[in-house]
Amino acid sequence: MSNESVGSHAADPRTAEVPLINKVGLHARPSVKLTQLAKSFASSVELALDPAGPWTDAKSPVKVMRVKAPRGATLYFRISGPDADAALTAMVGLVERRFDEADG
Repeated sequence: MSNESVGSHAADPRTAEVPLINKVGLHARPSVKLTQLAKSFASSVELALDPAGPWTDAKSPVKVMRVKAPRGATLYFRISGPDADAALTAMVGLVERRFDEADG
């Protein structure tokens, strides 16, 4: 994970990038887990496949599934709000843990 944000202002978006290492990439089950986690935070949570965007609302299951990121792609997160640091840590952790699924 690389954290590109600096500063401590709540208005500053927190950003990170993390590779998709799970077997299926960002498809149905991982998308649902990601959106459920994003919805648990007050902050705005967005993701993209490129640091320049386009950015997708990570709280929308339909929009996240449309991203269709394959294994090996890099997910970029941009999070703004009162719990942005906690949200960023949680989102990156979920991806790094392969969405808590066995890759059998």
